[in-house]
Formats: sequence, structure tokens, C-alpha cells
Amino acid sequence: MPRVLALLLAAGRGRRFGSDKRLARLPDGRGLLAASAERALQVFDEVHVLLRDEDDAQALGLPADCRIIRCRNADKGMGHSLAAGVQALVGFDAKAIAVLLGDMPWVDANSLWQLYQQAAAERIVYPLCDGQRGHPVLFGRAFWPQLQALRGDEGARALLQAYTAACQGVALADPGVLRDVGRPQALLAPT
Repeated sequence: MPRVLALLLAAGRGRRFGSDKRLARLPDGRGLLAASAERALQVFDEVHVLLRDEDDAQALGLPADCRIIRCRNADKGMGHSLAAGVQALVGFDAKAIAVLLGDMPWVDANSLWQLYQQAAAERIVYPLCDGQRGHPVLFGRAFWPQLQALRGDEGARALLQAYTAACQGVALADPGVLRDVGRPQALLAPT
């Protein structure tokens, strides 16, 4: 069966946080980005982490099993970062890419597995929790060219709006698919 690759986006500056949130510590002592990567490694065939050119993967605490992709244009916005990450994965044999955010360590592994199982080359799959769309979003290979064309800070939202017939929401009782870390207080207690 063709694989699903994880693309963990971690090249942003996280300016709202006030410092490099990728290094922030969770209540259990793990680094935020490292915890997100560890969770992805439990489910996906490979985990590729998108970093800025100057980032040190070891200093960020990333597991050795992660593959690193560098993004020179990360400061131009999430669209540029996402395009660079997908471009780096085009040569891999995979039916889909799961786009995960580096500041969402609380997504349950079982939720990731349920999303993985729904992935298909002609489908866009995302979690739904309490009627809200969350992350990660899995993009079938048919949509990779559109992802490579993204620019600016919009990300892939317009792609989901343009291809509603290909979108499949998966209902999950997992608030972790909605919970990111935008500010330091978000590290403390579940919302």
C-alpha cells in the first residue's frame, strides 16, 4: 500500500509566543516541537520536519528518525513554507502528505491513525471535533501541484474551499486536533 508521509511545519517565527516556542517545555518536560514530532513518528511512515536554514535540529530536540527539510523563504509565510515542503517530497512514493503543525503536540495517535486510514490520492482528509475543522490535513497526491504553487501567509485554506467535493471530514472526539500553542499560557492546561 502506498505510504502517507508527515510534513511537520516548524519554520515559522511564532512571534505571538514571545520566544522560540519550538523549545518551550510542556508540563511533562518535553519540548513542544519534539513532542509533536514524536507523536507523528508513532503513526506515519516517515516524518519530514520543515525548518529554517539556520535551525539546529538537534538543539530543537528532534528525534533522529525525523528527516529535515530546509525552507529559505519561511519568513514569506506559511504558503511559501508549505510549497517548499511539498516540493521536497514530490520524488517520494506516497499517496498523501499529512500536514502537521509543530505547535500541536496533543493530537492523539489514534486520531492520526484514523486520518491515515482515510487518506487517498484523490482526497483531502481532515479531522472534525465538535463541528470544527482541525489539524492535521492530509492531501492526496492529486493536490500536490496546487500545494507547490502556494505563496504568502494563507496556507492551504483556499485549496480546501476550491475542492470541497474531494474533502472528507473525519469526526473525532479529540480536542487535540484543535489545540495549538499560540501563547505561553496555552502550555499549561487544556482548554
